[in-house]
Amino acid sequence: MNPSTVGMLGIALLLLLFLLRMPVAFAMLFVGVLGFATLGGIGPALSILAQDLFETFSSYPLSVIPMFIMMGSFAFASGISQRLYKTAYAWVGPLRGGLTIATVVACAGFAAICGSTAATAATMGRIALPEMKKYGYDTTLSTGTVAASGTLGILIPPSTILIVYGILTEESIGKLFIAGILPGILLTLLFIATVAILCIRDPKLGPPGKPQTFKEKIISTSGIIEAAILFALTIGGLFLGWFSPTQAGAIGAGGALLIGLGRGQLSWKKFISAGKEGLETSCMVLFIIASATVFGHFLAISNIPFMLADWIGALPVPPGVVMAVIIFIYFLGGFFMDSMALIVVTIPIFFPVVLRLGFDPIWFGVIIVLVAEMGVITPPVGVNVFVIKGIAPDIPLHLIFRGIFPFLWALVILTALLMVFPQIATYLPSLVSI
Repeated sequence: MNPSTVGMLGIALLLLLFLLRMPVAFAMLFVGVLGFATLGGIGPALSILAQDLFETFSSYPLSVIPMFIMMGSFAFASGISQRLYKTAYAWVGPLRGGLTIATVVACAGFAAICGSTAATAATMGRIALPEMKKYGYDTTLSTGTVAASGTLGILIPPSTILIVYGILTEESIGKLFIAGILPGILLTLLFIATVAILCIRDPKLGPPGKPQTFKEKIISTSGIIEAAILFALTIGGLFLGWFSPTQAGAIGAGGALLIGLGRGQLSWKKFISAGKEGLETSCMVLFIIASATVFGHFLAISNIPFMLADWIGALPVPPGVVMAVIIFIYFLGGFFMDSMALIVVTIPIFFPVVLRLGFDPIWFGVIIVLVAEMGVITPPVGVNVFVIKGIAPDIPLHLIFRGIFPFLWALVILTALLMVFPQIATYLPSLVSI
């Protein structure tokens, strides 16, 4: 059996294991070792397994992942997310659909210190959904807004997905973070515009909240100071070249911890809970990366990535058409796979093609994060939708899914804008050397 046939069978087996609900990391590890053993022998397969696991868990660059994850965990435990929401509500809550707009803004703020889409959706959902229910907001609009706005957690830096992409492709994590800033701001504005259009068409969807005096608005603004300081220290420091991504994450995690201790809101129980949650998430992500590395080595000796790159490069169509097809494949894949799993499985296959066609790898990282965002809110996987269902079990699942579709159009529009104007993602990174 030739290597490419073994590679195709390996990919088919991997998809089957996903459908059987086998954990992503174990599925990739199993197929990677089995495939490598088939093509190279059991001895080399066990050797590459030991090597990849050791190098992943002892890698200094990978330490950036637990640092930023802990930053998000401590930020939530310190009450920063609640204060962000109160600030956003004070300024835009009295508008028609104001609570949903406040939710979008607060999600964007929390995304700047979190890096996880599910964590952003869960955190803001616990705060925003009861408030919107109290003021008579439409259930479909409120749940759809929280689920969709949670996706900002993997676009606005720091982003766990961008970290993993940078590690897998050996691209600068600092530049990837900076590349996500302008698209993140644009997506936030598109989400706000979506809410405004929906509420203009049907005012009953989002009635105005309680009016706030100008003094109350100014006082509430103090709620964003902590998040702004953390963002300025981490991303600003990266932009200015003061420290590396790992150092930025450590400073952010330490800063969030100090804020919680200084305010007296981080009890011993909350500290243990936040640390445990951050540790579990970090181990999960690192194990997925290690398994993806093993699987990537199997794909490499099967020659599938290189054959695919040669075949696509020889197609008599413009590179833009090929990229559109790749994006569509990611979009379809998001229906059935978790965003992290989708990226770690497909990067070894598609990244050589992207380089062969001459596309900017930093730009491509932002593009696939956007498409992955679509996956976390679309059925049947729709991780964020199930997160919201867990927070509000009384709300039917189909209503939450219905609520995300207007926001899906915002993601499609931004993806199209990045295809036409790649400078949206590449301009800021071009100003720095990290």
